[in-house]
Amino acid sequence: MDKNTQLVIKEKNITDQVLNRINIMQAEGSLHIPPNYSPQNALKAAYLILSEQKTKEGKPVLQACTQESIANALLEMVTQGLNPMKNQCYFIPYGNKLNFQRSYLGTIAITKRIPGVKDVKAYPLYKGDEFETEFDVLTGKLKIKSYKPKMENISNKNLIGAFALIIGENDILHVEVMTMEQIRAAWNQGQMKGNSPAHINFTEEMAKKTVINRACKMYANTSDDSDIFAQMLNKTYLEVEEEIEDNANKEMLDFDNTVETEYEVVEVSEEELNPETGEIKEKVEPKQMKLEPDF
Repeated sequence: MDKNTQLVIKEKNITDQVLNRINIMQAEGSLHIPPNYSPQNALKAAYLILSEQKTKEGKPVLQACTQESIANALLEMVTQGLNPMKNQCYFIPYGNKLNFQRSYLGTIAITKRIPGVKDVKAYPLYKGDEFETEFDVLTGKLKIKSYKPKMENISNKNLIGAFALIIGENDILHVEVMTMEQIRAAWNQGQMKGNSPAHINFTEEMAKKTVINRACKMYANTSDDSDIFAQMLNKTYLEVEEEIEDNANKEMLDFDNTVETEYEVVEVSEEELNPETGEIKEKVEPKQMKLEPDF
């Protein structure tokens, strides 16, 4: 039996194990799959990614990591209703253990499943922008009274903070505002203390991600469905994800092509999954992919 045949059998065993567990959880009523989410397609996408991924020692992840940790990582992905082909999560090998990590896009996806939530947005604040908040004593909510950004203020050296909005069907459900001092305090929890190339060169985007993470976590913990969604959002260490960039294998996949750090995926499969449906759609050539941390 050749190596490729062994990998196919290994895939079937793991995916079958996870799908069986999912079926049991659904039958028990302990797992509710989001509408329009296909565990089968998400598992196909995740396994295609894992079959291409190697550890920093050059070993295939599927061989270097234990079967139990791989199955648990895939189960965690399905439990949270996420798909790696939509940039919502990635997988990181630590030694012989595979770890599941949610991206900030995954955090947004989970938050948008809370009844009444339509969207999540974040905006940077620069010195010289007009920005004023007010507190509504009747609702106990912070509100944005005025926000008028100015093009001439856009510069990392002028960045003074960021704010995020949880948007409902008819109004703003939650406002989260963070100063750069607060944002950098969050970054300081990571190994690189906010000094990674992404934080230095894309400070605005990293600040927006940090305030989004905090807004989603706060809103989920105070919503009527907090038992369900707060538990999901608290599963990842949102304030220390930068540690991954320093300690984990650099081949972790986040599928966001906006940041400069690159690596080459080897032994790319001839078939590529449709990022919207998870279905196989066409043949592709090996390509460069880029890594983006979540701050």
